[in-house]
Amino acid sequence: MTVRSNWDSSHERPVRNAERTPQELVWSRYVGGKPCDSQVLDESVDAAKRGDGYIWIGLHNPSEATMEALGEQLGLHELAIEDAVHGHRRSKLERFAEHLFFVISTVAYQDRGADEAAEIVTTGELMVFLGDWYVMTSRHSGPTRMPEVRAEVEQDSDDMPLGPSRVLYACLSVAIDDFERVAQQMEEDVEDCEELVFGDDAQPDVERAYEIKRELIEFRRCVGPLGAPLTALYTRDLRCVGEDAKPYFRELAERVQLVRESVAAMEDQLTNILQAALARASMADNRDMRKISAAVAIVAVPTTLGAIYGMNFDDIPELHWAGSYFVVMAVNVIAMTLLYVLFRRIKWL
Repeated sequence: MTVRSNWDSSHERPVRNAERTPQELVWSRYVGGKPCDSQVLDESVDAAKRGDGYIWIGLHNPSEATMEALGEQLGLHELAIEDAVHGHRRSKLERFAEHLFFVISTVAYQDRGADEAAEIVTTGELMVFLGDWYVMTSRHSGPTRMPEVRAEVEQDSDDMPLGPSRVLYACLSVAIDDFERVAQQMEEDVEDCEELVFGDDAQPDVERAYEIKRELIEFRRCVGPLGAPLTALYTRDLRCVGEDAKPYFRELAERVQLVRESVAAMEDQLTNILQAALARASMADNRDMRKISAAVAIVAVPTTLGAIYGMNFDDIPELHWAGSYFVVMAVNVIAMTLLYVLFRRIKWL
């Protein structure tokens, strides 16, 4: 078996001890120190433990057996292993004795297709285990962004230290880039919805506004919980996060705060749009009911006259009069005309 690495596809190597390499292992890369075979996990771990560099392990939907084996090798806490296997829907940061465990909610925007019920925002999750000599990322759902994370890690920086914390920063930075992109695209959706309600060809389309608001709530659930863990990264003394790395995490926290404020503003805007759309829909219903009531009142005149003369009583005085038909028809037309003029004047028709 050959593992194709997302890290360095131009230097793929066959994996030794293939029977010990889980299929969930997307790549393992040794960074720093002396050159080491990037696909041999055991040798990379031994080199990283000697302090020559650190190892980066990438997983996708890992099984319980895989996480238990890696947890034993890396010294991971059993609660963090359980979350990595079963997933966790909200962003959080947990500190254990030997490592940090960070859950990052990810989002992606999907253009609306022919299916009006299609989701606008899809969510996923990325889990990061951070130790002194290793970093392990585990993706459960959502699109992969590891090529962008790799590019972020490889950027030259005089201040941001090399090491596992740099990988965590890159993962967070790429995830927040997606937050900002989705926020901008949803702002366009909100503006389109506003134009649909208040524009020249306005229509009381409440369903579209509710659909966008539902997706906006899902987006807020991803963005909101990330603020507290990011604040902890630059305000608290945490293992594996040096003082020189804290300003970078503070900058990420400020970006998240801007996205949260944008989401709050869009929610308020959508609430106003929904109220306006409901008011317009109510006014449209009232106009329709007035027209229906006016039509029923006009039609009631010939219906009533027809019901009276349809009873076939012999003692109706005008029944045997030669001109009674024309009189009744004239009364019918005059009454309907008067009702029509009246409803037109009060703008029911």
